[in-house]
Amino acid sequence: GSATPLSSVQIRLSPRKDLDIYLSLFFVLRIILLCLHIFNKKCGKLRMQKKERCIIAAIGLLSLCLAIIGCIEVRKREMTNDIEVMASNNWGLSFQEEGKAPIIDVDREMLQELDAYYLGNEDEKKIYLTFDAGYENGNTEKILDALKDNQVKATFFIVGNYLETCPDIVKRMVEEGHMVGNHTYHHKDMAQLTSEDSFLKELTDLEDLYKEVIGMDMPKFYRPPQGKFNEVQLQWAKDAGYKTCFWSLAYVDWDEKKQPSKEEAMDKLTKRIHPGAIVLLH
Repeated sequence: GSATPLSSVQIRLSPRKDLDIYLSLFFVLRIILLCLHIFNKKCGKLRMQKKERCIIAAIGLLSLCLAIIGCIEVRKREMTNDIEVMASNNWGLSFQEEGKAPIIDVDREMLQELDAYYLGNEDEKKIYLTFDAGYENGNTEKILDALKDNQVKATFFIVGNYLETCPDIVKRMVEEGHMVGNHTYHHKDMAQLTSEDSFLKELTDLEDLYKEVIGMDMPKFYRPPQGKFNEVQLQWAKDAGYKTCFWSLAYVDWDEKKQPSKEEAMDKLTKRIHPGAIVLLH
């Protein structure tokens, strides 16, 4: 298969240069005003011409405007936390060889440093089943039955709506030993959230609801909706104690109208399965 094009992450610090210019001009103009004031005091007997008074007034007004602009720039820097997210990554895979892990267009060392994973141990013939649960369409309990019959544990990444509408199914997941991970509360494009507070709120709101419904803390495993992410947010997730979980094999099962036969589906999956595969299903 072909890989989804990935854009590079670009992080740009808010320019301090402009702010320095505003402040420098402000102080220069204030010094000029001070000198004119001193000169006027020493030569108090001399009446200033109308033109000179207008110049002094203009300088004073300009310095005030620069001071206001400088304050606005400082506030903008604080609000953006000095970071503007200029581009995001879309998680993509390229399968080059049957039975082998796919190629990713992301630095693997960077993923490891930020506690982000897409592949298990390639030396063991094990795979990891993960399910993204955005809504219930009548299949989850059948999946749980099959997992129980075969003594297999899986991970279910849920959203807020799923926990609100299907609390009993989530309780069953936990009771039967499956892990329930965080797929965010609203399933937003997380890469578009430019502040750490708004990013973490999507995670903590679901954590709070999970504890209210299940009675225990939610495991700190996070899957970005649609696989959209950037390096800054991986760092935010790590700082919050989360491990970010991508995948090395995904099956396009969310479009019910475009599903192949069982035989075709099995053939497609078995050709791409590989040791340590983290499989994404719905």
